Amino acid sequence: MSKRGYHHGNLRQALVEAALDLIAEKGPTGFTMAEAAKRAEVSAAAPYRHFTGREDLIAEVATQGYELFGDVLEYAYNDGKPSPLAAFEAVGRAYLAFARKYPGHYMAMFESGIAPGQTPELQRASERATKVLTRAAEALSEKIPAGRRPPPQMFSAHISALSHGIVELYARGKPGARTPFTPEELLEAGIGIYLRGLGLIERD
Repeated sequence: MSKRGYHHGNLRQALVEAALDLIAEKGPTGFTMAEAAKRAEVSAAAPYRHFTGREDLIAEVATQGYELFGDVLEYAYNDGKPSPLAAFEAVGRAYLAFARKYPGHYMAMFESGIAPGQTPELQRASERATKVLTRAAEALSEKIPAGRRPPPQMFSAHISALSHGIVELYARGKPGARTPFTPEELLEAGIGIYLRGLGLIERD
């Protein structure tokens, strides 16, 4: 058969790719399984051989997204080289780069309402990605006296929230349309303010 899913020999992945296109175009709740089937050039019933419904399909998209996200963050962190501070800042920039390069994955991961515990595979992939930023925060905060040191999970959650906010407000559509600064400049300044507050970098 010449239909895309069968021609490629992997209907499941063809449906994931169709969903990625639709999510980027319409958002994670703006398409139906029938639309995903049509985009993958298969019958309306074919997706149900692999997925119970749209939520299940989006969970697979999110799982693959977290796997990519983990790879990107690991590469950026580079085992904490050349320094904990430089590695931490690189991880922040990688967050923005991922959101730009993989918008469909990003929306499935963070804007679909799919919980990280939806499937065991999604749980493992999301935890792996989260641990990279937590490890980066832990290494950087070792310089802070134990009594004043925030929990690494809180530290990393603050930076994740800052990064996500910048993505949502300034890295979508036309970057810079609502600010004269690039998302990277905003993130660098925000991280700088946060780290100065913790005493990890000197005040200007």
